[in-house]
Amino acid sequence: MKYCNSLINYSRFKTREVKVGNIGIGGDNPIRVQSMTITDTMDTESTVEESIRMIEAGCEIIRITAPSKKDAENLKNIKDQLVKRGYSTPIVADIHFTPNAAEVAARIVEKVRVNPGNYADKKRFEEIEYSDETYNAELERIKVKFTPLVRICKDYGTAMRIGTNHGSLSDRILSRYGDTPKGMVESAMEFLRICQGEDYHDIILSMKASNTRVMVQAYRLLVSEMIKEGMNYPLHLGVTEAGEGDEGRIKSAVGIGTLLSDGLGDTIRVSLTEVPENEIPVAKKLLSHFHDINNHKKIEEIIKNPLSSFEYKKRKTNTVLNIGGKNVPIVKADFSLKKKITPASFFALGYNYSFTLDKWHIADMAADYVFVGDHNIDFELPGNLGVIYNYKKWKDHKKGYPCLTVKEYLSQEVQSNKMNIVYACFSDLSTELKDKLRLDKTAVLLIDTYNKNGIGEQRRLFIELINNKIKTPVIIRRSYRDLSEEQLQISASADFGSLFLDGLGDGIFIYTQNCASDQIINFLSFGILQASRTRVSKTEYISCPSCGRTLFDLQETTAKIRKQTDHLKGVKIGIMGCIVNGPGEMADADYGYVGTGKGKITLYKEQSVVEKNIPEDEAVTALINLIKAHGDWVEKNH
Repeated sequence: MKYCNSLINYSRFKTREVKVGNIGIGGDNPIRVQSMTITDTMDTESTVEESIRMIEAGCEIIRITAPSKKDAENLKNIKDQLVKRGYSTPIVADIHFTPNAAEVAARIVEKVRVNPGNYADKKRFEEIEYSDETYNAELERIKVKFTPLVRICKDYGTAMRIGTNHGSLSDRILSRYGDTPKGMVESAMEFLRICQGEDYHDIILSMKASNTRVMVQAYRLLVSEMIKEGMNYPLHLGVTEAGEGDEGRIKSAVGIGTLLSDGLGDTIRVSLTEVPENEIPVAKKLLSHFHDINNHKKIEEIIKNPLSSFEYKKRKTNTVLNIGGKNVPIVKADFSLKKKITPASFFALGYNYSFTLDKWHIADMAADYVFVGDHNIDFELPGNLGVIYNYKKWKDHKKGYPCLTVKEYLSQEVQSNKMNIVYACFSDLSTELKDKLRLDKTAVLLIDTYNKNGIGEQRRLFIELINNKIKTPVIIRRSYRDLSEEQLQISASADFGSLFLDGLGDGIFIYTQNCASDQIINFLSFGILQASRTRVSKTEYISCPSCGRTLFDLQETTAKIRKQTDHLKGVKIGIMGCIVNGPGEMADADYGYVGTGKGKITLYKEQSVVEKNIPEDEAVTALINLIKAHGDWVEKNH
């Protein structure tokens, strides 16, 4: 089941070119950046002003919601105003539930986006038994409803995005395929086959989910399916409902970055619960991380691929202390470059020492290990924090654990009987090293790379270990120098997230020089693990990025909910501005807060409605009471 040109050596997957107005997507075109307005589509002036801010930030394609026929008709006024002010940026009409609005918009704008989950279906969360005959009858019904739009797009030269959302799969798809990446792909393919039957091919595809694992697996499965059927439509990449702030940026970079590293993707949208112009710099930083990657040093190709790219399977490893086996990935921090290490230094890693109580307070996001190099630690540290020294320093006093070069590991007899961390790159994997690792139950590899395509080289190293039946746990290290905090956040999220999503890695070690503070790096490490769903250490917010359909102030509401609930470790809260993805995304959240009318909120427990039409000023309190009623509430420590 092939889904990219190579798992190891970077090469962009070649798709057909689709023209969206004056912009080419796919083919030999650069990867395009787009975003979506959050204004009311009927407010022409505000939508135009916001569109201009987006364009000036570098947005190449503007998406605008068209929830009704009236909104769709107003796209002409918006487009005319933009042209009058000197802007020819293509517009995409975003359609849910309303085929008549899509048919109007397709005659006005350069592209329409349809969601196959709700274009011809209404979601009632019903499980329906289908025979092949009744299922085919449903497909015929959809064909009748969808074909008029296809013919209009073909006549007017309008492009189309068939955009599947994990949160809004139809009851029909869910009944036959379940809540799966396979179901997402089939949802799009049904609509795509109708387009092909009409000889219409100006199509772009997307597979969005707020769960990065589901999102990555769905896109890979889609490309695999296209390859099988001789198709090569361009891909629009995005993590939907990624959220705001650091979490939204990290989650987007993990999901989108993983696929970009596979060579997939022709246009990207970073979905943040913020003003749309904030999304563009994040998207550009993500693309800049992969700039010139095709000129990397060639990596030895694989003969046998043991990886599971379409479902999550964690690599099986030995357990060495709290690393590997069934343990969550550890976080390792770096203090080796510090001039001096004091108890106060550890505050940044989640350890706060109280002199009056002579006691350490440990946060949820406290690093598991710290590498101190050749430093002396002459004070007591909390018992759960492991200290790692350079081998020669460790050998002098036998405290903590040693970090050895491959040469030291293979030649030195004096080693720890508990844990030995071996620093290695792919080129170090000699037969002698592999033979020793295979038998050594104290070894942990600390892998590094200096290849421009570090993801490919480190993936190749993991494949070598698996194919040689070596179960040594692996801490992934990547080094960064002289980057802004924002670029470090994006680059590290893409580099580490892509491997963790493939079930590879038992620890994370972000090694930096002149990039960010210890505290920021520590939070980033935990954020990457949370975004890749390998270690949960805080509340997760599945928050949509807002648009003209939104029925309340998403940024303000998200901040309000976060303030009250950010201490609920492991609880997932969905905050949806409207009903489009609300109920569906509740499948991936424990609790849902969904706008269902102006100033009205409906609360969900997973997919089930608990309370409807709560006044907005009472809704956050009602949400907290719902969490309490289900036993997931704990009081906040102040």
